[in-house]
Amino acid sequence: MVQLTLPKNSTVRTGKTWPKPEGAKNLRKFQIYRWDPDTGENPRVDTYFIDMDKCGPMVLDALIKIKNEIDPTLTFRRSCREGICGSCAMNIDGINTLACIYGLDEVKGDVKIYPLPHMPVIKDLIPDLTHFYAQHASIMPWLETKTNRPAKEWRQSIEDRKKLDGLYECVMCASCSTSCPSYWWNGDKYLGPAALLHAYRWIIDSRDEATGERLDNLEDPFKLYRCHTIMNCAKTCPKGLNPAKAIAEIKKMMVSRVV
Repeated sequence: MVQLTLPKNSTVRTGKTWPKPEGAKNLRKFQIYRWDPDTGENPRVDTYFIDMDKCGPMVLDALIKIKNEIDPTLTFRRSCREGICGSCAMNIDGINTLACIYGLDEVKGDVKIYPLPHMPVIKDLIPDLTHFYAQHASIMPWLETKTNRPAKEWRQSIEDRKKLDGLYECVMCASCSTSCPSYWWNGDKYLGPAALLHAYRWIIDSRDEATGERLDNLEDPFKLYRCHTIMNCAKTCPKGLNPAKAIAEIKKMMVSRVV
């Protein structure tokens, strides 16, 4: 079941049902979460119908078609629509994923679309990621060095470079963190799967010289240790990454440095 951070004392009501396109023989029903803070009204779920013979194969194609041809007030984020940028992350058929790479043929029955769960909603399908990005910034997502800068570049062996595979590919879509029950309960203090995946990416980078400082920053009852290995993060990641494994590796490093 999708759970959302909604305005206080609000309920999701049945919204408007938009007319079916005339002459369409291959109709698909879409139920989409709508909320406009400027109206002062409660959130609602609007119903749309699309002629699938005139629509692209991805969920994002359907959303763009609805906005362009049916309801221009529908609001959502998107950018390159190539599965890289992460801006079109939303909850589709109960799964946090990217609308640009999630096929309509993967959804059985009506297509139900909501914003990412457990995030404040700015409008319609747009969550407020301010806190999420602040947590990412807190782990120092950059190369930290203390020795003199080399004349040409920081060298790295092929073996050390391979250690970063499965980490650097994260597109910061927030699908993993918003699928994590521990993050739902302790999101103010627990950094969450995405930020900790990035933290590990820099901790194991052979060129980085701030490993101790990075581990010290994570040595906290909540920042790191609220992970209970539920594995929702790995299951939902649209890039096929495993944040839970990265978090486990950080925990092992914490233990080994005090033994």
